[in-house]
Amino acid sequence: MHMTETSNGVNLSKFKENHKTAYLAESYEKLLKEERELLAMSKDDGMKDLAEAELKNLREQKEAIWKQMEEILAGEEKEEEFPNEIILEIRAGVGGEEAALFAYKLSLMYRRYAEIRGWSVAVVDESKTALGGYKDVSFEIHGKGVYEDMRFETGVHRIQRIPETEKSGRVHTSTASVAVLPLRKKTKFVINPADIEVETSRAGGKGGQNVNKVETAVRLIHKPTGLDVRSTAERSQGANKEKAMAILSAKLEALQEEEEHKKYSADRKSQIGTADRSEKIRTYNILQDRVTDHRIKESWHNIETIFAGDIEDIIATLRTKSREVANV
Repeated sequence: MHMTETSNGVNLSKFKENHKTAYLAESYEKLLKEERELLAMSKDDGMKDLAEAELKNLREQKEAIWKQMEEILAGEEKEEEFPNEIILEIRAGVGGEEAALFAYKLSLMYRRYAEIRGWSVAVVDESKTALGGYKDVSFEIHGKGVYEDMRFETGVHRIQRIPETEKSGRVHTSTASVAVLPLRKKTKFVINPADIEVETSRAGGKGGQNVNKVETAVRLIHKPTGLDVRSTAERSQGANKEKAMAILSAKLEALQEEEEHKKYSADRKSQIGTADRSEKIRTYNILQDRVTDHRIKESWHNIETIFAGDIEDIIATLRTKSREVANV
């Protein structure tokens, strides 16, 4: 048994408070009541053998229910640390139109990887350039293990290649920044409504009369930090505001965590997976057919396969290195 249990010795409050375990806690309480009755019966010599046989069976049931409740709560704790929903933001950096095309290439890579993993992907907001690149784009990705794996992608990515428009064959370097924001059910950051400025506008792109006449797109500005968030993909203004608020909370929480890491973490190695978005983490060198992750000083080849979404090996290596660092 995991503990000596009496009617007063078992604290079921954490299980009763959780809607996923409340019904199991009720079953457990009923078993506790039956156990008390059987213990009283076992004092009667004529009923002792029967009562003890029933007690053994009952205690096995209790053990199974307790284990089930503990597993449910442990699963929730893990999901709180590594939620199954993220916002993935990609922004073009240095390099003008080439950087925007690189941002688009990265977005395709992540979308294809998400498809391979069976995750769902939805555009939250996007800003395209004339040549089809991305100035910036935000995706909502949902699926098992999404933050646990994708957290390693936060930081500055750079590409080295000869653009099609380059006549002299000179190699250009362009960058794009990636931010992976976990959408937690319990946010640590409380936002004061007075600190939020709300702007509404008509959503761009296809959508018929609704797009032209109704202001469904929402932009939230957090005045103390200057952070702003747009959500345009939902059909109603209320839904877009709710989505933008969730993203803003995640951004403010990430900002707070970044500051804490900078303050307390002298060892930069411990920040694999929690890098701030200004750190250069990876280079994609087209001419050398090589992708290098600078945090762990490892490289991979077959770059076009990687851009086609085959990044599992990179992510698995980062996951392993992260665990090794955590255990040092």
